[in-house]
Amino acid sequence: MATKNKRGFASMDPAKQRKIARKGGKTVSQDREHMAKIGRKGGKAVSQNRQHMAKIGRKGGKK
Repeated sequence: MATKNKRGFASMDPAKQRKIARKGGKTVSQDREHMAKIGRKGGKAVSQNRQHMAKIGRKGGKK
């Protein structure tokens, strides 16, 4: 059986992988006001129907 060559991200040097991966985290965290706005929007959606959200929460991971 032939050996499989690594492709894409897996074939890169680990240092280069870390450099690329780090960029994703930096991009999101730079705009704190934007992230706060998203958080407030989510909080409003939850608080509008607390009984419904509590019901969902009680179900937990059940299917």
